[in-house]
Amino acid sequence: MIEVVSATRMAEEEFWSQSALGMSLRRLNKDKRLVPRIAFSNRRGLPEIFNERISANEGHDFLVFIHDDVWIDDFFLADRVIEGLQAFDVIGVAGNLRRVSRQPAWAFVGRNAAGGFVWDERRHLSGAVAHGVKPFGAVSVFGSAPAPCELLDGVFLAATRARLLETGALFDPAFAFHFYDLDFCRTARMAGLRLGTWPIAVTHQSGGAFGSLDWSRQYHAYLKKWRD
Repeated sequence: MIEVVSATRMAEEEFWSQSALGMSLRRLNKDKRLVPRIAFSNRRGLPEIFNERISANEGHDFLVFIHDDVWIDDFFLADRVIEGLQAFDVIGVAGNLRRVSRQPAWAFVGRNAAGGFVWDERRHLSGAVAHGVKPFGAVSVFGSAPAPCELLDGVFLAATRARLLETGALFDPAFAFHFYDLDFCRTARMAGLRLGTWPIAVTHQSGGAFGSLDWSRQYHAYLKKWRD
């Protein structure tokens, strides 16, 4: 059984009828291996929601942590997740094979003089994500997958629940939205977990909020915690 864990500011009825994730899960509702665990009308940080499901007494074998603005294009989602978690402890749809000092995101290695973000070299990147308001959006291919990674994009993360409990790898509530994924990946790697990308088709409606005021505050908190 696979819990699909997400949080949304929408009320329950609105989520199922209007959100990308809600409509995607309705499309997949005949696959009884998928068990939605959605925090409706949510105002809490994602780590708090995710940690509750990791530690839940009635939790299931596998956990998928996903944003509510994601279309699940892959109707073999359950099979993909199970296959991926036989190879890795934590999987994502996009990631970086390496990590560098002061890295501002999984795909970026720094910022240029104008304040723009500098992409890492393609040979270090893995996976693919589509973007668009509607499902089956334009696909951004970052590199070949599957591949072992140091960092994964938080838009979609899946893990074997038992391995998270065994190692104590949890999400840090200090990072309510930004940097929770990088922080979790580093925590998981320090705990000895294997991270990797897996080919799963999703379309993300958002391109991220890199460089925003809240993002910048969280970046400084992230650097202060990890000191690099």
